[in-house]
Amino acid sequence: MRTAVVHVGHPQQAAEVGRWLGAEVFEHSDGIFERLFREYEAIVAIMAIGIVVRKIALLVRDKWVDPAVVVVTPDLRFSVPILGGHHGGNEIARKLSALGPVPVISTATDALGRDSVEEIASRNGLEVINKSSTVEVNRAFLDGDVPVYRIDGPAVVLAYSTVSVLASPGEYIVGIGCNRGTAAAEIAQAVLDALSSNGIAASDVLAYASTAKKFDEAGLVSAVREIGGRLFFIDDETINTQPVATQSRADLIGLIGVAEPSALALARRKELVMQRRAYGNVTIAIAR
Repeated sequence: MRTAVVHVGHPQQAAEVGRWLGAEVFEHSDGIFERLFREYEAIVAIMAIGIVVRKIALLVRDKWVDPAVVVVTPDLRFSVPILGGHHGGNEIARKLSALGPVPVISTATDALGRDSVEEIASRNGLEVINKSSTVEVNRAFLDGDVPVYRIDGPAVVLAYSTVSVLASPGEYIVGIGCNRGTAAAEIAQAVLDALSSNGIAASDVLAYASTAKKFDEAGLVSAVREIGGRLFFIDDETINTQPVATQSRADLIGLIGVAEPSALALARRKELVMQRRAYGNVTIAIAR
């Protein structure tokens, strides 16, 4: 995890913390937090919490893309993860305890000595695909053990809010729409053509996604299995809350779209790499 240490008039403490974490050290200056938010995965700030809160208030966007932020008191007595506790902040605070600072951890799972979905994913080099599920699943961790199922090979997953799906990392989500009864070969070729035209390898795709209304679409399921990917079906409510860029005839089935909103629903950055494009009976959109 690429980490930066920033301080206000405490170079000795900052140097010690930086050496321990293998982090780069910066003295506070105008615009420093804006830069660190862009370039680092974690920030350790040796200064008062109030200063940090004011500096980062307008920078915070989404816990899945924001860096973890840990405040260490200048006397090195306490370390407080104030952002991204489940995304590396708590781990940094615990690591710093060997230098003396007592970790002040407020996330419920950690306070009770339980794992969180995010920490399990990080520890195993995996990524949470359906990120909104972590709220309910982490809450379940507080009540007891949660079953874990391993699915090898190409898979079709219908993930509800009570199921977190962890998978090997990838950057892109491919949203797929198709006419009823479209052959697997046509769908697979459309996907591969879309990836090729955008310079994306199939190995860089985290998941393929479509509407839950296509759960029984044999050609779609077979196509993704043939490509060797993971296919997720997205519920109507989630699809209809996505900010689509193009109009679609999916309103005939009660949806704002299929390819674009399905891709955006699972994408980390919520950025469209390729807007909805038609390939015969198939529509493809790519997000990240």
